[in-house]
Amino acid sequence: MSATCVLCHRFFVVANAIASAYLVLSLVLSIFHILKTGAKVTRAVLIILDMVISALLISGASAATAIVYLAHNGNPRVNWFAICQEYNAFCERVSGALVGSFLAILVLMLLISLSAVTLSKK
Repeated sequence: MSATCVLCHRFFVVANAIASAYLVLSLVLSIFHILKTGAKVTRAVLIILDMVISALLISGASAATAIVYLAHNGNPRVNWFAICQEYNAFCERVSGALVGSFLAILVLMLLISLSAVTLSKK
């Protein structure tokens, strides 16, 4: 379980890092779109890329959630014990990070929806 745990949490961190870097670049392009209102093609491309990034974030958070579930409950069929009894502070921090990540995903989905509605009205 430990190698899988490390890989899933690493994927979670890398997915969030990629999304953060993309969103910083997307912010620059969004400012460009505010200044130049006629750029509809790049707005559509940004919405598509936003959806790709949200899928990456969802997959990273879901993989980490599966491992955190195993850490909390274990799996007696394969002799994986619940490790949260021993490492309670670690489990609390990881669970908090997952809750924050899923809340951020919901906000990102709301922003994508608002962008798509705004683009369709123009």
